[in-house]
Amino acid sequence: MSEANSQRSREGVTIGASQNIEAGTVLALLAQAGGVTTSVVAASGNTGDGTLAMASPAVSSKAKNGTYTATATSATVFAIESPSGASLGNATVGAAFNKEIKFTITAGTAAFVAGDSFKIAVGVETPGDYHAVAYDPDGQDGSEKAAAIAIYPAVTGASETVKIAAIFRDAEVNGQCIAWPEDVTAEQKAAATADLASVGILVR
Repeated sequence: MSEANSQRSREGVTIGASQNIEAGTVLALLAQAGGVTTSVVAASGNTGDGTLAMASPAVSSKAKNGTYTATATSATVFAIESPSGASLGNATVGAAFNKEIKFTITAGTAAFVAGDSFKIAVGVETPGDYHAVAYDPDGQDGSEKAAAIAIYPAVTGASETVKIAAIFRDAEVNGQCIAWPEDVTAEQKAAATADLASVGILVR
């Protein structure tokens, strides 16, 4: 229905493998670990002298750009928060944490105390470090979060990718022209519509 001036609403995006995308398909973005950077900084006031080491790969497809926080609630447990402040659960010292980010906290000579913390900076460039896939309201890998709308169709094989243009921001789209998954519910449509609105794509 409308876009911002000078192609500002559009970005070229890489469609991931095994996709059958129609024009108007709602897209989700999956982070590709190979392009994502991470760095870890321990708080200067930590009592414990243990370490936090990232795994290889260091992130999952759900990783977000920004700084994650690990804050000790005891000598052996850390609460993990995403860049938006959402809780990702707890990490146990000595055990691998495998969610949006992947790491292991190892105890040192001095035990951790409540309030000790680590900052984990994650660099994910949009759209360069993502592959786009069809929005899947039942997905658990990040495909359940609507982020863009395909302008052109694309079909990819099991090991193929292709670039197309997509609406990423600052646009109004006709809801009757959106290609939703066949079994999407009204509640899932509403959630996806809210996700799109959060990035400036308004479904009318």
